[in-house]
Amino acid sequence: MIATAAPLVEGKPVADRLSGLGLTAFAAPGLCIGAISVAVSVYLTHYYAAHFALGLSAVGLAFMALRLVDMLVDPMLGLAMDRTRTRFGRYRIWLVASLAVLIPGVLFLFDPPGGVTVIWLVGWLAVYYLGLSMVVLSHAAWGSVIAAAYHERSRVFGAIQVLSIIGGALVLVIPTIHGPLLATVGLPKSAITAVGLMGWCIALMAVIGVVLAALTAPEQVLTGEKAPGFGLKDYAQMLFRPDMGRLVAAELCLTLGPGWMSALYLFFMRDVMGFGLAPASLLLLDYFVFGVAGAASISWVARRLGKHRTLMAGAVLYSLGLVALALIPRGAFAATVVQMSYVGFLAGGFPLLTRAMVADVGDAVRLELGTPRNGLLYSMLTTAQKFGVALSIGVSFTLLGWVGYRAQEAAVNTPDAITGLKLVFIVVPILFALMGSLCLVGYALDARRHDQIRIALEARETAP
Repeated sequence: MIATAAPLVEGKPVADRLSGLGLTAFAAPGLCIGAISVAVSVYLTHYYAAHFALGLSAVGLAFMALRLVDMLVDPMLGLAMDRTRTRFGRYRIWLVASLAVLIPGVLFLFDPPGGVTVIWLVGWLAVYYLGLSMVVLSHAAWGSVIAAAYHERSRVFGAIQVLSIIGGALVLVIPTIHGPLLATVGLPKSAITAVGLMGWCIALMAVIGVVLAALTAPEQVLTGEKAPGFGLKDYAQMLFRPDMGRLVAAELCLTLGPGWMSALYLFFMRDVMGFGLAPASLLLLDYFVFGVAGAASISWVARRLGKHRTLMAGAVLYSLGLVALALIPRGAFAATVVQMSYVGFLAGGFPLLTRAMVADVGDAVRLELGTPRNGLLYSMLTTAQKFGVALSIGVSFTLLGWVGYRAQEAAVNTPDAITGLKLVFIVVPILFALMGSLCLVGYALDARRHDQIRIALEARETAP
């Protein structure tokens, strides 16, 4: 069922549903967002800890500290986006501007011109995180006003998630094709590392995706709205709403689970499962391929069961799938493929559902306050996500140091250290996934309630 109410553009109703081609163009920035997520969490942390030998604790703390600082930036960015008024749109202008910050940050992090230090890492992480915040916030907030109806938002954010997973999958192919690709163009393998090549590919995805969205997608500007003010009381009011508070807590838990595994993935696959970089990358590619199928399928399920019920069930099933990891023998590639397919399928639905649900909260807030808060609401979600990523890298790397695990490429670890790695990798994500499901117990903003909100908004916005 599609709600009859629609947002207004210059005082006129617009269609609730984008065409397939239009939706694909709007979702295109998801390619670079997904690619960045995989490359940073899986490869970049490992790259600086092992290749540059900066140390687990130093790298983990650097990523965690910058993420924590970056969390403070998101609410300010969200508020600035909500207050922006230009003839090019509110969120479109921010999405385009993000390229000037994101691309230098990515290229200098992934393809540094020489030796690096912790100070170098921290400096360019700060630039990269600012650019990434601009992309993610502006794109998500724009998506929340492109889709007006409850179930259409599952479709829009499902498309974004599918392209994000495809972007992550493309990054995973690079370690396999790195050598042959450079040989094809007449360059030695030492000309650029696989991680450096990832950075250039991500930069290209960012430009293509942002240009496609900016040139083809409509931006719906709501009429008759108040200029939003802001204070700490307003932020607390949004955070402690029952619907938004549950979503923020669920986002934190469902980021900590997969994010924790991403940070330790290459170490786990090498020393616990006995797989080198190429097979480990193929397994992760399998995870993302099934994530594409999962995002599409879970979006379909959510249109029938409701978003919060689908998310709760997916989180429980995901945690059960992780239990299988402890039972798979070392070197059992086929069994690992099955397990990675299963959890990848389920994980593909987490981000699309939480973001679609925040769009519904945005309508409820606009009805109550008479002013849009979408940028601020999405900043709260990304803040929770960043806090989860920060903790997953900083705490997991610190725990590895405590159990005696050594990350250097040539290091030889004791059986006790490898057992510690296995426990740290498996047990914690299971707990976080279950907690993420519990966070949504009692969530009340379902399809029926949202239809009532949309009808009330339409009545107010079309009133003479």
